[in-house]
Amino acid sequence: MNYKMFYGLSCNPFDKQSLKIKDTYQSEDQKAMMNRLSYLKDVRGIGVFTAAPGMGKSYCLRCFEDSLNENLYDMRYICLSTVSVGEFYKLLCEELGLETKGGKTIMFKAIQDRITYLYKEKKQPLILAIDEAQYLGNPILKDLKMLMNFSYDSVNCFTLILSGEPYLNNTLEKPIHEALRQRITVHYAFQGLKPEEITSYIRHKLRLAGGADTIIGEDALSALTGYCHGNPRIIDNVMTDALILGAELQRSCIDSDVILAAVNEQMLT
Repeated sequence: MNYKMFYGLSCNPFDKQSLKIKDTYQSEDQKAMMNRLSYLKDVRGIGVFTAAPGMGKSYCLRCFEDSLNENLYDMRYICLSTVSVGEFYKLLCEELGLETKGGKTIMFKAIQDRITYLYKEKKQPLILAIDEAQYLGNPILKDLKMLMNFSYDSVNCFTLILSGEPYLNNTLEKPIHEALRQRITVHYAFQGLKPEEITSYIRHKLRLAGGADTIIGEDALSALTGYCHGNPRIIDNVMTDALILGAELQRSCIDSDVILAAVNEQMLT
C-alpha cells in the first residue's frame, strides 16, 4: 500500500529533502538561534550554538544563510570531521578562494588579509560558520582567537559561528581557552521541542503535504512525545515509519499502537 496515496499526501512531509526553507516550522529553538544570528552578523563577534544531534542547528544555519543579503555579507560554511591544524587552514583557504601552498604562517596571513579586504574594501564582512565544531582541537581554537585579533583588538572584522554538540562547551571551559571564551558574544543551547510544539510540528508538516490533522490521534502524539525527547530528527524518522505501517495496517488514523510499532522498528536499525 502506497502510504502517500492512502493518507492523501503529496510527499513524505517528514523527509527533510521535501521541506522548503520558507515552510520551516518556527520552534522556540529556531527563533532563538535565528534572532541571535541576526544580532551577531551586525556586531561581528563569536557565537556558540550547541545541541544534541538531530535538533536542527545545522538546518538553522542554512535558513540563516538563505536570509542574508549576499551583497552585504559573505557567508562561508565548513562542516568538520577530525582535522589537523594544517588541514583546517587548507579548508579555510579553499573556502575563501585562496592558495593552499606554504605553511601555516603563510596561510594565516593570507586569511587575515582576505578578511580585512572583505570588511574594509568590499564592505562585505565574512561570516564564517564552523559546524560540528566539537571536533576542533585546542591548537585550532587558539588560532581562531588570534584570527579575531585586528587593529590591536579594537575592531571585529568578521563573524565566527561555532556550532556543535554539547561537549563543545566543555572544551571551551578549559583555562587555555579563557581569552577565546571572553570573546563569545552570544551563546545558545538548544532545548528541543516542547510537548505542545511536537503536536504543532507534526500537524504543520502534515498540512504542508496536504494531509489532515486527523491522520494522527492524540494518543499517538502522547506516545511519540514520550519517546522522542523533543528531537525533530527522531520525530521525523518515527513518523515516516508510522505512515508506512499505518497504511499497511489500513489505519486511517495513526494511533499509539502504530507509533510503538514504528519506535520498535527504529530501535532495530
